[in-house]
Amino acid sequence: MSPRSLRYVLPALLLALSAACGSGSEAATAQLKPTDPLPTTVPQGTVLRVGDPSTKVALTLSGQIDSFSFKIEWANLSGGPQTSEAFRAKALDVGAVAEIPPIHAAWTGLPTKIVASRYRKDALNHPTYVLGVAPGTAVTTLQELRGKKIAFSPGQAQGALILKVLKKAGLTKDDVTLIELPSTGDVYAKALASKQVDVAPIGGVQIKRYLAQFGKDGATTVNHGIRDDPGHLYVPTEVLQDPAKAAAVKEYVAAWARAVKWVYEHPKEWIDGYYVKDQGLTAEDGQYLVDAAGEPELPADWSEAITRHQETIDLLAAELGNKPLKAADLYDLRYQSVGADAIKAGA
Repeated sequence: MSPRSLRYVLPALLLALSAACGSGSEAATAQLKPTDPLPTTVPQGTVLRVGDPSTKVALTLSGQIDSFSFKIEWANLSGGPQTSEAFRAKALDVGAVAEIPPIHAAWTGLPTKIVASRYRKDALNHPTYVLGVAPGTAVTTLQELRGKKIAFSPGQAQGALILKVLKKAGLTKDDVTLIELPSTGDVYAKALASKQVDVAPIGGVQIKRYLAQFGKDGATTVNHGIRDDPGHLYVPTEVLQDPAKAAAVKEYVAAWARAVKWVYEHPKEWIDGYYVKDQGLTAEDGQYLVDAAGEPELPADWSEAITRHQETIDLLAAELGNKPLKAADLYDLRYQSVGADAIKAGA
C-alpha cells in the first residue's frame, strides 16, 4: 500500500477502533426498506458518526450543537477519498462532499445515497473554482486550452470540471496534456507557479493568494462559465437500513440546513469563528470566501439537480471508461425536502 493510501486509510481505521464498541441503536430491529417512510423518532442510545467539520463549527456558533436527540461522534474528515475509506471501514455514517464522490463510490462497489444537497444562487457568478493560468501562458478563452498542460485529479470535483471545460470548448483529452496531480492544499498553485502545468482549477482562498503572489509575474485566471456548486451529504446505503440511524440522519439534515442558513445570515460571526479561529485565515481572507460563496440554495425538489448530475455521470463514463449510472439511484428522495422544510419552519 502506498504512503498516500495509508494517509487515507489510517484515519478511518482509528475511527473504526473508537467506534468498535457499538455506535447504533442497541436493540436489533428489522431493516428499513427504501420504500418505507422515514421513522419520526430516534431511539434512545442512537449514535451517528459524522464527518462534516465545518457544520460542527456552524452548529456550535449558532447554539444548535447540543440540541440533538441522539449522540454525534464527530470525525475530522473531509473530501471523497477519506470519507469513502471511513465508510468502507464502517467507521462513519455521514460525509460531506461535492458531486463526484457519490459517483465514484457507486463505481467502486460502495453503495451510498445522497440525503441532502445545497447549491449556490447565481452559481455562474459565484463559481467554486476558476482556471488558474501560469505566468507567461497565453490563455484568455477556453478554446486557447488547446495544446496546454492541465492539472487533472480523476475522482474529484476538479477533475470532472476539467472534462466539462474541454467539452464546452469543443476539445477532447487528445487536444491537451492532462497532468495527474492531487488537488490538495496549494499543490495546484505551486504547480502553476513553477510552470509544471499551464492551467489548473483553483478554488477558495487559493484564487486570491495565487493572484496576489504571482500576478506581478503574469499569472491570471479565467472563468469557465460552468456550474460547479453542488454540495452533498451522503450516507452508506446500509446505514439507512437501520431505522434508528435513518431517523437520526433526518434530524441531522434538518440541523445542517439551519446551519447553512445561519452561516449566510451571520457572516461576521462565521468569519471570526470559522475562518479565523478554526481555519487560521485572516479576516480579509474570510470575507473574500464569504463574498465568493454568495447565497446558498437548498431546493425542496431535486429534479433539476439530478438532471445536471446525470450529465456529469454521462461525461465521466464516456471519458474515463466507466459504466453508465442513473443519477436518480444515487439519491434517497425521502430526504428531498427535509432541509428546505427545516428552513421554512424556522423562518
